Amino acid sequence: MCQDCQCNSAIEQLLKNNQAWVKEVNAADPHFFENLSHQQTPEYLWIGCSDSRVPANELVKMDPGTIFVHRNIGNLVNSSDMNVLSVIQYAVEVLKVKHIIINGHYGCGGVIASIQDDNPSLIDHWVRPIRKYYQRMQKELDALPYEDKVNRLCEINVVEQVRNICHIPAVRNAWKKAQPLAIHGFIYNIKDGRLKNLNFSIADNDAAEKAVLREVSPSAS
Repeated sequence: MCQDCQCNSAIEQLLKNNQAWVKEVNAADPHFFENLSHQQTPEYLWIGCSDSRVPANELVKMDPGTIFVHRNIGNLVNSSDMNVLSVIQYAVEVLKVKHIIINGHYGCGGVIASIQDDNPSLIDHWVRPIRKYYQRMQKELDALPYEDKVNRLCEINVVEQVRNICHIPAVRNAWKKAQPLAIHGFIYNIKDGRLKNLNFSIADNDAAEKAVLREVSPSAS
């Protein structure tokens, strides 16, 4: 057992916060937790960044049980990442979600790391896909002021992850069976708390093929 007083105090605070939250929820709805324990029927799968300032349910003011959530650095969907692939398969085939949302955020540390050269090795490996997006559009991006460059790359990264999901067998098979499923790209501005729809949504295999071949791009918002 940890004997550090500060450590114990920090953990105790989490437990106290939980007790206070339970009390508040029960006061508002005495049956909330009982009802929640009997069902998990989320309509949305949210794939977001691990950044502690970007919590899924709070951003869209939705209760527990309404959004199935996966988060990682840079909100990436890699074909080699069994974690995100398993989450997507479970969400699509078992939970039957109707929407998959890729949610990035401006000023993303993972995106910033992708244009730097001094990252720890594992982080550098993880953000390599974003670096490829940067290299592909480097001339255009480097012409922008630094903050604008980072934020534009954050948007590009979201769009590329929407494209990546189009390759996943669970998603393709759902569309083959005419299962309602749409993929969307959102981005969050930490400075004002607002979500932005990047207007890049894919809802069937035909649209997916065009997206992968880059025959369709985000429409102007």
